[in-house]
Amino acid sequence: MHFDDTLETVLAADLSGEGARASVWRQLVDLIGRGRVSPDPRAIALLHDLRDHVPRTVRIASARDLEYARPPVDLVALLATDVIEAALPVLRSASLSLDQWQALLPRLSPPARGVVRNRRDIDPAVHRALDSFGSVDLVLADDRPAEQVAPLAPVAEPVAAPVTVEPQPAAQQPAPEPQLLDPVAEPDPAGPFRIADVMARIEAFERTHDGAPPPPPPVAPQDSFRFEADATGQIRWVDGVSRAPLIGLSLDFCATPGHARFDAIAAGALRKRAPFRDARLTIGGDSDATGEWFVSGVPAFDHATGRFIGYRGTARRPYHGERAEPSPNRDAGIAQLRQLVHELRTPAGAIAGFAEMIQQELLGPVLPVYRDRAGAILNHSRDLVAVIDDLDLAARIDGDALDLRDDRVALGPLFDVIATDLVSLCELRGTLLEVEPTDIAVAGDRRAVERLLARLLATLVSAGGHDESIHVRVGLEGDGYVAIVLDRPQALDAWPGDSVFDVDDGEEDMSLLGTGFALRLARNLARELDGTLVFGSATLTLRLPAANVVEIGRAQRR
Repeated sequence: MHFDDTLETVLAADLSGEGARASVWRQLVDLIGRGRVSPDPRAIALLHDLRDHVPRTVRIASARDLEYARPPVDLVALLATDVIEAALPVLRSASLSLDQWQALLPRLSPPARGVVRNRRDIDPAVHRALDSFGSVDLVLADDRPAEQVAPLAPVAEPVAAPVTVEPQPAAQQPAPEPQLLDPVAEPDPAGPFRIADVMARIEAFERTHDGAPPPPPPVAPQDSFRFEADATGQIRWVDGVSRAPLIGLSLDFCATPGHARFDAIAAGALRKRAPFRDARLTIGGDSDATGEWFVSGVPAFDHATGRFIGYRGTARRPYHGERAEPSPNRDAGIAQLRQLVHELRTPAGAIAGFAEMIQQELLGPVLPVYRDRAGAILNHSRDLVAVIDDLDLAARIDGDALDLRDDRVALGPLFDVIATDLVSLCELRGTLLEVEPTDIAVAGDRRAVERLLARLLATLVSAGGHDESIHVRVGLEGDGYVAIVLDRPQALDAWPGDSVFDVDDGEEDMSLLGTGFALRLARNLARELDGTLVFGSATLTLRLPAANVVEIGRAQRR
């Protein structure tokens, strides 16, 4: 047989000191509020006696700890009739019967009844009972501290000054008119008021009684959902979870920036119009769709024309012991690739440096034929180093090991430097590169933005033909992004839309790793910079965050 003497121990505590009284208050409120002990009348009476002798901050903190704890009605009545800061967290989550509400409402202050009035999860009869209080709850009380309230000066009664009257004939003597000593008297309290006093009372009321609305109830996560996507990969129909986080989301993980993204499995399947299985999807926010998903889908085709019309698929939560993230073996492969890239960079850099020394005759006179060969070796070595850097960048992006810093990058000077570096390549391909002047800046890591634009322009110029021009236009969009629109070379017309990412042109001298690899690398790097790279029929659009919008957002957060 067990006997719980917790309540008796607390009731027998010494209450001689302020700290002891505060401790007993906290213990009784916590024990009764969380149902660990019954609301004994002796405990409730003791709390009533202690309330005026416990600091205000202690009472408020104890009440906040009971929010959504469903305390009994006796404790609710005790805390709800306290200061509004203590009543607010209890009243906006209290669960009482209709009779209990009707008995409690007359004991509450107008601000406390205002908290109940803002609730939408209680019986409508409670709202009708609140309406019966009429305009009493709508009167704005004066909540300013006493020292800020200026007492009204008493209004002086008109006092007549003594008047000396000379004797006059009775027919000509006028009736005496009193002269006021203070012709400008104080305003009547019942008359006009000062606007400053009213504004001060409004500010004091909002500061004291304006409580935050009750938070929404927690959303239970769902285990699965179905979806349909159109021919561009955008999800148009969802069943099983909230639609807001998913409608408009693209299977292409670089199509649109946001809090929800697919991985590259779905993007690769979309380009090939192929089925996919267990693609990873991450959804942010606080809806029932938030979290990690495994998504599978099959392409759909029109029965009459055979035209691709989109995808139909399902999504599920990871099973027990399963995680929707890269496997350890994949991470190990990425680490091995980065190690190999590091080992290749050293000899390639040494060959390039030695070839440059021979070409510049730093080691002594060299015959012209050897100087030409050294120059060719230097060019090939630089190309090899660029390939190694691209592989290293791709490995770091795939392994989430890319170190990016927040910078402000002006596009005008950056385009000038890139265009100067591409002069020889433009002459070799016979392609004209035209960049419109701009003073717009983007937000992102300076080296990453420079690498992205340089790699993208070099790839487009390499794919350009004789007498072909590539025009670059920059504009600021309304959603806080900078749009960089580039003309698409005619050599890439054979691969419409996003199928250009699958180009493999190893037989031509466009890119050592292929144009498709270079474009995929640029797309992935744009994604790491919170941007997108989308191919159209005649242009491709690179979108990056605008610097001025990011700076304004940071200033507002400060």
